[in-house]
Amino acid sequence: MSAPADQPAADLLMIAMSRPATLGPGRLICIDGPAGSGKTTLATTLAEMTQAPVVHMDDLYAGWDGLEAGIAQFHTILPPLASGAAGSYRRYDWHRGDYAEEVLVPPAPLLVIEGVGSGAAAYDDLRTALAWVDAPADQRKERGLGRDGDTFAPHWDAWAAAEAEHFATNGTQARADIVVMT
Repeated sequence: MSAPADQPAADLLMIAMSRPATLGPGRLICIDGPAGSGKTTLATTLAEMTQAPVVHMDDLYAGWDGLEAGIAQFHTILPPLASGAAGSYRRYDWHRGDYAEEVLVPPAPLLVIEGVGSGAAAYDDLRTALAWVDAPADQRKERGLGRDGDTFAPHWDAWAAAEAEHFATNGTQARADIVVMT
């Protein structure tokens, strides 16, 4: 029996490969949706299928209030890749509460970015395909707190409000090429 993310990953890859490259000679797949929905699982499956590098939005956010700051880091990743050069970002160290080292993102035939905000509308011209991953709210919360426990619990409601506002402003789900319910 195949894993739950196998078919959505194959479908998403088929969509991306049927379109022209948007990131220089490469393609960009973004996997967005609310916390705890299963974005990382889908990204991992896609990366295993293709050997594509994955950028996790969790490495870009500037802490619990840093959703938009994380998205802003796209300007150092995507435009350089679109011109054929390496991109980069500063990885956020959640334990230190500050940005740490710079991470190089070399050009690749396929790049996957997963996490809340990866489908930001401002970068539609560089994105080849967009997936929206979702699940019932209670299930998402259980997964998120099960994964991050006491660290995430005090921030869950504020983060959920910030992501909901971002999704409403960007119309992320409505712009998605594929919707995956987990």
